[in-house]
Formats: sequence, structure tokens, C-alpha cells
Amino acid sequence: MCGRFVSARKRLELLEEFGVERDRVAASPDPEPEPDYNVAPTKRIYAVLDRPARDDEPQARELRVVRWGLVPSWAKEASVGSRMINARAETVAVKPAFRRAFAKRRCIIPADGYYEWQAISDGGKKRKQPYFIYRTDGGTLAFAGLYELWRDASLPDDHERAWLWTAAIITTQATDDVGQIHDRMPMVITPEHWADWLDPDHTEPSQFQAAMLPAMAGGLTSHPVSMAVNSVRNNGPDLIKPLAGGDGSAEVSAGNGRPPGELF
Repeated sequence: MCGRFVSARKRLELLEEFGVERDRVAASPDPEPEPDYNVAPTKRIYAVLDRPARDDEPQARELRVVRWGLVPSWAKEASVGSRMINARAETVAVKPAFRRAFAKRRCIIPADGYYEWQAISDGGKKRKQPYFIYRTDGGTLAFAGLYELWRDASLPDDHERAWLWTAAIITTQATDDVGQIHDRMPMVITPEHWADWLDPDHTEPSQFQAAMLPAMAGGLTSHPVSMAVNSVRNNGPDLIKPLAGGDGSAEVSAGNGRPPGELF
């Protein structure tokens, strides 16, 4: 799974890197997200998506701010999104909460890296050691995502918050680079597949299936970090610094790698 990640790139950097044609962040009444080194579920995050053509606008690639935790359009309450932060690649096409978004509302969630927790034995005691996982070359990770729009029936049609935009990250089997830490990882879309993945006219899996093939093998690295990341109250670049005085290579024991933080 992916329960925490880092999003430190600035809006202007993302606009250029992903070839964004329509900046919805600048046009929003809300402030753009600050660099976040401990992104947790329900936080506001960046998403890159291709919106289909409408009467007043052509199809274009957009940068938006969405809430992490997908709320299906049919959900009675927005609170269900806190439990839908990840969608498994193996079942995303059939799960009721995700299948409609998977067909035509796919997105990319930019990240500088993510955290996973490894169960280790330390001096005879078991604990969860957090690791920061990132690209070896320091580049941006383009997580495969889904987005959805949910209508808040308590607000009038013309209210600026009548529609809630939310998103989930698709996960897949981890590559050898990070599989020893956790058996799952966010699916990464490589640049040559961005257009097919984002195209809302591609509604059949055969049209974008190539984008979902395992990627980044050999391109990721990791290091242990401070237990401070366990609390969502902690933030800042110190969270991703290598752990001083140890390499985290304690004896590995069975465990699902989930963080012991407040949200889990």
C-alpha cells in the first residue's frame, strides 16, 4: 500500500514537467499546497489529468488540487474517502468504488518519494522501521491515480464547493528494488505512457494497458528515516534525511509494513 508520501515540487515545476495546458490551481480561491514531506490521507494534493472537451472548453491537460481518498459519486457521505486511498491494480477494473473512474477518470499524482514501514527485530524487540523510497536520479515519481467528483447535496448548485474532487493511488506488486521493505508499491506511469493513461477517450483497458506494466525496476533506492514520520503532525525536509547512526539492516520479521501512525 501507499499510506504516506512526499510532495515538495512547486506548482510551476509541475506545470512545466507534465506539459500542463490549463492551470486550475492558480484559478482556485484556495491557496496552493505548501511543500509537504508527510502527505497523509485526506490532505490536499496535486493531480495531473486530461479533462474531456465541453461546450465551452476543448480537451486539455490540467493541474488541479484534489483531496487524497477517493469518494465514489454514489457515496452518501464524503467521509468514506479516508478509507479509499489506494486501489489495487489487480482489481481496480472491477471494484465498484473504482471501476467507473478507472474507465475514464485516470490521473497522475506527482510525488518526490513515499514511505513504507518494515517490521524488524531490534535488540529482541519488534518494531516498524520507516523507509523513504525515491528515484535514484532524484526525479519526480508519476503515481498512477484515479479521480472522482462527488456532489455535496447540502450546498446549492452555484456554490464553489458544491463538487468535491478526490483521488486514489493505484498500487501494484513491488519491484525487487523495494520488495524487501514492502510487497506493494505505487504504480508509476513512465513519460512515454502519460498521454495514453490520461486520455479520457481511452475507455477500454487495451488502450492504456501498456502504461500499467511494471516500471522503475532498477530506478529506485531507499534509506531508513526517523520515526518522527509516524506522526502526521511532523513535517519538513528533515523527515527524509537518512537515519543517523544506522542503516536499518536489522533482522526482518513478518509484517505488513503498515505505519503505526495515527491514521492506521
